[in-house]
Amino acid sequence: MELSALDITIVLAYLAGIFILAQWVSREKAGHQKDAKDYFLASKSLPWWAIGASLIAANISAEQIIGMSGSGYAIGLAIASYEWMAALTLLIVGKFFLPVFLRNGIYTMPQFLEQRYGTRIRTLMAVFWLGLYVFVNLTSIMWLGSIAVNQVTGMDQMLALTLLGVFALMYQLYGGLKAVALTDIVQVSLLVLGGLLVAGLTLNQISDGAGIVAGFQKLWSEHPEHFEMILSKDNPFYKDLPGISVLIGGMWIMNVSYWGFNQYIIQRALAAKNIAEAQKGVLFAAFLKLLMPVIVVLPGIAAIVLAPGLDRPDQAYPTMMRLLPTGILGLVFAALVAAIVASLASKINSVATIFTLDFYAKRKGAAPSEAKLVKVGRIAAAVSVLLGILTAKPLLGSFDQGFQYIQEYTGFFTPGIVVIFVLGLFWKRANEAGALSAAIGSFVLSVVLKLAWPTLPFIDRVGLVFLLALALAVIVSLMTRRAEGKDFIRTDDVVYKTDSVFNVGALGVVAILIALYASFW
Repeated sequence: MELSALDITIVLAYLAGIFILAQWVSREKAGHQKDAKDYFLASKSLPWWAIGASLIAANISAEQIIGMSGSGYAIGLAIASYEWMAALTLLIVGKFFLPVFLRNGIYTMPQFLEQRYGTRIRTLMAVFWLGLYVFVNLTSIMWLGSIAVNQVTGMDQMLALTLLGVFALMYQLYGGLKAVALTDIVQVSLLVLGGLLVAGLTLNQISDGAGIVAGFQKLWSEHPEHFEMILSKDNPFYKDLPGISVLIGGMWIMNVSYWGFNQYIIQRALAAKNIAEAQKGVLFAAFLKLLMPVIVVLPGIAAIVLAPGLDRPDQAYPTMMRLLPTGILGLVFAALVAAIVASLASKINSVATIFTLDFYAKRKGAAPSEAKLVKVGRIAAAVSVLLGILTAKPLLGSFDQGFQYIQEYTGFFTPGIVVIFVLGLFWKRANEAGALSAAIGSFVLSVVLKLAWPTLPFIDRVGLVFLLALALAVIVSLMTRRAEGKDFIRTDDVVYKTDSVFNVGALGVVAILIALYASFW
C-alpha cells in the first residue's frame, strides 16, 4: 500500500515543522555562545512538562511501537507489564534517586560513579553504555523503524533506515538536548493521538462498525488468552514473562536500571530547573506510561483478528496501519516517525554526552574549551549514527521480536548496574573493588546461567544474578579497604520529602495500577 498525496503532504509537513521548531527553540541568545551545559543539559532549565514528555519520547520508539505490538500479537497483554511497572519505578526514581543526583550536580551517570567510587568503574561503565546505545539501542530503533517505513510506503528498508538515522542526527545536531526536550511535547502529543487512532479504528473494525467498546469486548471474548497479565507455566511464552516473577522479580531490576541509571533517560531530569520540577516531570511520565499499552500493545492484539497468520510478529503494527483511511494513515505514520526520530535523537545526544564528558574532557593535558567540547559532541553523534546504520541489519535481521532481543541482552548487565548504583546511593561502605566485582560478575554470572540453565526465564535470571552480584559486592567491599578521598557524593543533607502534588499523583498511579492488575490478572 502506497501513501496518498495527502498522506505524503502530512508527513512532509511534520518533518519540516519539527526540524524548524527544533532549531528555533535551541537558538542562541545574542552575544551568547553555546557551551557544554547548554548543549548537553539544556542549560539546566527544563520545566516539568518538557521533562515528562521527553522521558516518554526518549523511551517510546520503534522498539516499543513495533516491538511491543509484535509481542502483543504473539504473547498478549502480559507484555504491558513493562509499561505499567515502569510507572511505579518512575515514582521511586523521583522520590529517592533524583534528590541525590541533583544535590551533587551530576551531568552523566559515569560521572556519578567516578565521584562515588573512582575512575576505573567510570571508564568501564562508560564503555559499556556507549556500546549499548550504539549497537543495541540505535540499531534496534533504526531497524524496527525501517520495517514500518518499508511496509507502509514500500521504500527500500536500508534506504529508510539511513534516512531515519540522518534526519534524527540533523534534527538534534545543532541544539543538543534543548532541541530534543523542548520539541518532545509535540512529538508525544502526535504519538499519543496517532496511537489512539490506530487502537480505536482497529477495534471499531473488529466490531464491524459497532464501536470501540464493542470491538474490545469482542476481542477479549474471542481471545481471552491474550488478556492474561500473569502467565501460567503451561503458557508457551512463560519463559519471556514468567508469571508472578514479573511483579516481584527481575523486571524490577530491568526497570530500575532503565529509568533510574540510564543516561539517555535520566539526562532529562538532570536538566531540570530544580528538584520539584524534576519530580513533577517523572510523575507526568508515570501517568503517560499507564496509557502506553493502549497505544503500543492493543493494536498488536487486534491484529490477531484483522491479520491472522503474519510471517513475523513485528509486522503487526505496520499491518494495522495499512488498514487506515487516507489522511489518517499519513497522520499515524507521522506519529510513528515522530517517535522514532525523538528516541533516536535522545540516544544520539546521550552518546555524544558520555563520549565528550566522560572520555574526551578527561584526557590529560589542558582542559578543552567549551566550544571544543560541543564540536567533539557533534562529531561523536555523527559517528554513532554511521555505526548504527552499518550494523543494524547484521545484528537484528534474524530476530522475530526485536523488543525481546533488547531485553534479553541488556539483562546481562543490568543486575550489576543496579547493584553499583543502589549501594553507591545508600551504603557508604561500598567501595570501587566491590563495584567492579558486581559489574564484571553480573556479565559472567549471566553468561554462565544462560549456558548452564537454558530453561531459566531471562527475567528470573536477572533477579537471581542481581542477588548474587549484590552479595558479591557487599562481601568484596567488606573484605577490602575503603580508599580515602574517593567518595565525593554528599547524601547527609539530601531532602527526600516530596510536595503534595507528587504525593497525591503517586497515590493515583498506584490506585490505577491495582485496578488494572485486578481486572486482567
